[in-house]
Amino acid sequence: MKLAPTRREFLSTTTAAAGLALAPRWVNAAAPRSPSFSFVLLGDLHFDRPEHHDMAWVRRDKPNDVRQIEGYCRNTREVTPQLFATVGDTIKELNKNPATHVRFVLQAGDLVEGLCGSEELSVRQNTEALGFVREAGLGAPMLFTKGNHDITGPGAAAAFGNVFHPFLAGQARAVDATSTEVKSGCYTVTCGNAQFAFFDAYDAAKSLEWFEAVATKRTAEHLFAIVHPPVVPYGARATWHVFSAAKETARRERFLGLLGAQHAIVIGGHIHRYNSLSRTAGKGRFAQFALSSVLTAPNTKAKEVLSGAESYTPDQIKVEPNFSPDNEAERRAVYDAERKFVGAFEYADLPGYAVVKIDGPRVTAKMFSGTSREEWRTVDLTALAGT
Repeated sequence: MKLAPTRREFLSTTTAAAGLALAPRWVNAAAPRSPSFSFVLLGDLHFDRPEHHDMAWVRRDKPNDVRQIEGYCRNTREVTPQLFATVGDTIKELNKNPATHVRFVLQAGDLVEGLCGSEELSVRQNTEALGFVREAGLGAPMLFTKGNHDITGPGAAAAFGNVFHPFLAGQARAVDATSTEVKSGCYTVTCGNAQFAFFDAYDAAKSLEWFEAVATKRTAEHLFAIVHPPVVPYGARATWHVFSAAKETARRERFLGLLGAQHAIVIGGHIHRYNSLSRTAGKGRFAQFALSSVLTAPNTKAKEVLSGAESYTPDQIKVEPNFSPDNEAERRAVYDAERKFVGAFEYADLPGYAVVKIDGPRVTAKMFSGTSREEWRTVDLTALAGT
């Protein structure tokens, strides 16, 4: 499949996409090169403890989630501390070299399990999750985007604002002194030659307007869009992406066009699987990188690995053969429509963490399985994005 032009080629022609004339303000050959840096990337965590739940409410209103809660409580107790210990050790090692200095930890949403049953319990869960982060002593600020579980259950959305917004504001200022107060799930942080736009997928219509404004004002060389659910569907759960409803088609195309015009790097989670891909949109293309940090054991190996654009077909739903058989035809149709735009693709059932390095014009992500310090895969994100 022929990929879209690279950013250099793209910027040599007219830059009109999604109705916007985007001047290449982020390209300045005379500007001094920004120092290299890294950030550690975590996927879904679902921090949870039994005392966070009104189990009578869960059994009555969310009976299918009882076993899920039990599993996440066990993970939080037995495995997540090991993951955070590894992340802390990784940061210490990387910080020995100024070129790989870790500026922050980025978490892709669903920091907590939610489903608490009341605002009071949601506040407790969020507060204890932040306590866990602080006690881990990672040695770097932590930023995250809003996930669906973070706001699921009575009072959860209010608790997200009351507990997480002030925390995120402080963490953002620790990374970027010019960062403003965090008042919603949408906020930006600039670090070196990269801008990070945290997109609230659960107020997506307003977030799209916000992201469009961010794009028009962009001055950084790299633009990351941090979105909890996928922008481009992958795996068995083909209808779980942002703007997936038929009535949202126009918004989806507008969002894709913006990402393509910006040659953005999308970071996400939600599907609890590893994914990297390249997708053309409008007159450009963008990269997507997703992962899960839900660990049931410290050691894990990659399963159900798919690699190459030729694997991006409706048959990829076979990676979860028992998932939602009633809408198999609908999910296959999603991939039939999407596949012509995907020029690179990789998928695996592999939870873990990643280290993303920004070295001038190049961005790479090293994926690690479980709590291992041994690299599983390196992905050139700028190549996927067409830069």
